[in-house]
Amino acid sequence: MAVINPYQAYRQNQVQTLSQEKLVLMLYDGALRFCRQGLVAMEQNDYAAVSNNLGRAEDILSELMATLNRDVGDIAENLYKLYDFMYRHLVQANVKKSGKMINEVIELLQQLRDTWEEAIKIYQAHDYRTTAGVNWQG
Repeated sequence: MAVINPYQAYRQNQVQTLSQEKLVLMLYDGALRFCRQGLVAMEQNDYAAVSNNLGRAEDILSELMATLNRDVGDIAENLYKLYDFMYRHLVQANVKKSGKMINEVIELLQQLRDTWEEAIKIYQAHDYRTTAGVNWQG
């Protein structure tokens, strides 16, 4: 019988009960954190840590691409292309040891994250149960 770390069990439960909106926000935050850690490691010439952190950010971008519903239209397709661009840019940043390229991805991720957070706030503030004075609840 495996012993479960209480903190790990708590974190796993926390992630499993998040809304999809907040889960995407959490993925953006994680990708940003790993990119920034990779940048710091690059400044310290710790290339193993650079590869590890950028690889983790790439994994998050891969997850975002894999779970994106591209059938909903142009916005989703363009978002997929942006994720793919960032993924490839991080791979090249790692190969070329380019902090500039990492910063470019950080800037794009930060803009997406901030836009997503704002969209969540707007969604949560809007009462979708009533529209144009019509109460759909009865």
